[in-house]
Amino acid sequence: MNTPEKVSWAGRVPSVKPGVYDDGLPIHQVEYLACKMMLKPNHFDSRKSLFAFADIVEKAAKETGVKFSTKGFKKVPLKLREVLFVDTKDFRLYNEAFILRRRIPYEDGFPVGDPEVVFKFRHPDIQAAAETDVRPRILGKHRVKFKCQVLPLKEKLGGIRLLFSHNVQFPRSQMGMGGENMLNFDNWIKVFPALGRLRKEANEQVELVSNTIIEEVLQDIGILDFGQGVKAKTDVGIWRTRGEHRALIGEFAFQIRFKDRKELALEAMQRAEAFFIAMQYAAKDYIALKATKTGVMYRLLGNPPNSHE
Repeated sequence: MNTPEKVSWAGRVPSVKPGVYDDGLPIHQVEYLACKMMLKPNHFDSRKSLFAFADIVEKAAKETGVKFSTKGFKKVPLKLREVLFVDTKDFRLYNEAFILRRRIPYEDGFPVGDPEVVFKFRHPDIQAAAETDVRPRILGKHRVKFKCQVLPLKEKLGGIRLLFSHNVQFPRSQMGMGGENMLNFDNWIKVFPALGRLRKEANEQVELVSNTIIEEVLQDIGILDFGQGVKAKTDVGIWRTRGEHRALIGEFAFQIRFKDRKELALEAMQRAEAFFIAMQYAAKDYIALKATKTGVMYRLLGNPPNSHE
């Protein structure tokens, strides 16, 4: 595509070189464009305050010719999930761009359904992300998502950087007997062979990262229409520690799903990028440029792991 790189996300997202995994199946292709902006959490102390952020979204949308509607979203219930991360004591997973977490949704104050296991490899190199086979060795069902994540630059407003997140998720019950001990690293390696290269010795243990369980509070606030059939639901959320309710980080996000890059019409993508950059300036009093949610979690106790983020 002969599109100026500075205006086309469709052109900026590199293609994955053809290849296969060990079982002969073709490597996965990106099917999501996930735009995320980390926010200082002190602005959000109620459901009303989450919806108040829609005024900022509306401002950036008007500036860039994007349609934004909040109609009906005040009736959409707030979502609450419990999230925890596990890793080795020396953060081998995170240092090598892997993330392993468990989450469970709550309704009316009670957990519902099976806890969900989420495993991902997140890296700035799309080929490295694609070639890392995150598929679990389980008999049960699983779902793979390969996302191009769009984030602001770390050092200033007005730009974008890309990370590629190769994810898999499944209910914990789908692990069968292998899911009995979540703290045995060998057990996780059996489920996710990609972790095998991180193993140092037999019967190693993983542990709860930062000795903390997160409460994720998430509210859908509206829908963006970039034109040419490209739309995205927007949400605002915060992560806080369970028990203390210490607010850690907030996030504004929207996601575009596509099966074929041809669905990402150039004009719509130009609007999406212009909107994302305008949002950075509109939300300048909120934005936290250097943060990611996972990074904040890992550094909660002052630990400084390496990061590919």
